[in-house]
Amino acid sequence: MDLRTGLASLYGLDDRFGGATVGPLAQAHLARAERLIATSSYPSTIGRQLRLIAGETAEHVAWLAFDAGDNDRARTYWHHALVRAEELQDDSLAVVVLASMALMNLREREPAQALDLTRRAQEKARAWAPPSLVSILMTREARALAMLGDHVNARSTLAQAARSYEQERGARPVPDWAVFHGPAELALAQASLFTEAGYHKAAVEWLRRSLGNQEASYARNEALVRFNLAGALAQAGEAEEAAHEITSGAVLLTEVSSGRARTSMQEAHFHLQALNPALAAASTAHLIA
Repeated sequence: MDLRTGLASLYGLDDRFGGATVGPLAQAHLARAERLIATSSYPSTIGRQLRLIAGETAEHVAWLAFDAGDNDRARTYWHHALVRAEELQDDSLAVVVLASMALMNLREREPAQALDLTRRAQEKARAWAPPSLVSILMTREARALAMLGDHVNARSTLAQAARSYEQERGARPVPDWAVFHGPAELALAQASLFTEAGYHKAAVEWLRRSLGNQEASYARNEALVRFNLAGALAQAGEAEEAAHEITSGAVLLTEVSSGRARTSMQEAHFHLQALNPALAAASTAHLIA
């Protein structure tokens, strides 16, 4: 189906160019799907497929809004997608919505909400999800636990996430939205756990591992990791290396339009400013307005 192919291409464009650039394209794709639902005649089986694609596209519109930094708009479209999932009784769509909303809660430092959403998603996914998808959900659960200060259970949950990823890796296909997950994401999550515990030098080591495992097509993700690394380096007392990573990440943002990445850059700059105001001032020229 043409709508399905178009949605798959939007996932790839998001990885390369970020939410602010791709968002309008996804919005137009959603409008087309909704127009077909409202104005066309089709058998019930086709109607269900159209409504499902509309729900999946609404989820992606929400994701792109989140990446662009418009969290209120993201919430609106995630709610729309969740209504579609409930209408169709489609747990696969519900899981991606809940997982995405949990990630936004983590970004907003609302770990209790993120924990609830990840556990709801795991309940819906338990009977059918491939191990790598389970790994994504458990990774986000671990990050929520760490943010809540439950470091023992956070480490245990992340270890389970890593084992789940290794189990049957590649044996079963995962949804298009989940193909990003792998060693880079697991290392990034491990770094997050160390950061929440205040072990910034250990976080640096894992962020370097994450950066080494990034695929070239995920420019936005590379920028996010570089800014996280810059922040960890600054908090570990490594000002010059932190400034270098800010500059390297800023170069990537000439290609990627991600409000989320820009916010991460500003956070890294804040930590560098606290450590070395002169270096922070020098790196300000690389900040993209």
